Amino acid sequence: MTNIKAIGDNSGYWKKSTTTTKHLEPITILPEEETTIKQFVTDYFNNLYFLCPNGKIYESDHNNWKDKLKPVENIPVIKSIHSGYHHVFAMTDEEDPKIYGWGKNNYYQLGLPENKEYSKPTLLQYSKDINIHEIHPVGYASVFLDTERHILYGCGNNSSGQTSIDKTEGVIKTIQKSQDNVMRVFTGHAAHSYLIKSDGHLYAFGSNYGQFGNGKGTNSHGKKLEKITLWFSVDDINKMTIGYKHSAILTNDGKVYVCGLDRNTGFGSDIKTFQQYPQFKDNKKIIKDMGSGFEYIAYLTEDNEIWASGPYSDKTNTMVLRKIISLDENSFFNRIVACDRGAIFVYKTNNSYLSQDFGKLLESGDLSDCKIKNIPVHKILIETRLGKPFDEITQYFEENLTLKEIEDLLEWVYCDDMKNSKRTNEILGYFGIHEPQKTKLLKDDLKQLLFDEETSDFTIIVKDNDEEEEYEEELHVHKFILAARSGLFKNMFQNIKEKLPNVKDYSGKSLETIELLISFLYTDKFPITADTDQEFIKEEFEDIAEYYQLNPKIPIMKIFKECSQK
Repeated sequence: MTNIKAIGDNSGYWKKSTTTTKHLEPITILPEEETTIKQFVTDYFNNLYFLCPNGKIYESDHNNWKDKLKPVENIPVIKSIHSGYHHVFAMTDEEDPKIYGWGKNNYYQLGLPENKEYSKPTLLQYSKDINIHEIHPVGYASVFLDTERHILYGCGNNSSGQTSIDKTEGVIKTIQKSQDNVMRVFTGHAAHSYLIKSDGHLYAFGSNYGQFGNGKGTNSHGKKLEKITLWFSVDDINKMTIGYKHSAILTNDGKVYVCGLDRNTGFGSDIKTFQQYPQFKDNKKIIKDMGSGFEYIAYLTEDNEIWASGPYSDKTNTMVLRKIISLDENSFFNRIVACDRGAIFVYKTNNSYLSQDFGKLLESGDLSDCKIKNIPVHKILIETRLGKPFDEITQYFEENLTLKEIEDLLEWVYCDDMKNSKRTNEILGYFGIHEPQKTKLLKDDLKQLLFDEETSDFTIIVKDNDEEEEYEEELHVHKFILAARSGLFKNMFQNIKEKLPNVKDYSGKSLETIELLISFLYTDKFPITADTDQEFIKEEFEDIAEYYQLNPKIPIMKIFKECSQK
């Protein structure tokens, strides 16, 4: 297993030795058949929970070293996992997801009826009028978000207002409504959290020793929301991480802002408003990802370095911001996890929306036009990605590859996912593809197909109005790409039996808007230029994502803003 490595404290038994290490070492405790990780979380005792792309969860036991992690049994296919202080949640991969919880429920933080420890995943039961799409454990409490109605719910220890429920009793035994108009939530293993409401402001709630960022502190609990003033828009927030008495913000442009006690922030003094590290600013460090342990913060930079602030367990136990280690230049890690007790994990996961949608396309085989070893595939995609005629590709596959090797290679073709990376790289070498993570990305190959009349199998006809006349413009597209990314087109192509050569666009949007939308469906980017009327396009995009039934998790306007700033 080479796509996840760790450094530091070993109390979670991620390696056989019991010693702390200052060297980045590969994790070998996952089963051999699991070669990639979708998600990874830990609890306060450094128990490890790995979610693999197939929806299986593997967990460790911090009391014992085991050669391999054990799978979590009697649980359906899982979409996401979430860990609190001593409790864990798993959400199923279904249209109407179910939630399973296990671990300690001593404060009813699992939302389960009995005040005890649940050793096995147990299905949560809650009112039918409660719809939950996101889970956010909070230390000894939990909050849940309905992303469609923007309602927040909570349960568990509320002694400091951790659930954002304005009640005097310390324990909330059932999942109850907490807040309205909630757009995003940020939590950790501590007793404070943040949320963004539809009014465009950031709010903090829970226990505050200065980590709120509102200029207050000295254990001023916040059972009511405290509005936080930032130097930038909440739209610029990429990620927030929460520690015992600190908070950190990672912005879309890779900057970090921290607040809280110096022991945790490593800033040099206790700070009660969010401030940017001068070291990162002066060295022009762009932060790729970050994570908070109980008393420290870990950072992964774009130039493949791991930094830490606060008392991270690297045998020095210093509190200042410092570089921990430089990674190998061939490392492609893009995620970092900071365990509470001082271990830092880095791993690679592909979370692009394009790869997610194409992964579902590979799984379903929708609109496939050929097969490889009885696996439905899409000929033009295979040829574009591998750069050779389809017949030559299939001949090589049948003569040289096992079914498992073909399946692993198709994961790269559709998702940029390097399962069994050594063998997959050998196969790609035959096709003249070297260092694919740098030189051969899915979005770049699909960009070659954008509006390509020669390879397209469908035409969208868009009305365009200029100052002098009205005319129709043809946009040449590919059915399988549109079906993978748009629910509207998927339903159209699946439900209409006859082979339509074209369709008129009835959205009422401008030609420029439709062209930008199609470009996004192919590349996950908006090709915005100096001539783009951004305000006009932004207004048109307010409802176009809903009209074309795009993945509701895609933050269209956030991506649009990021592209407009480049």
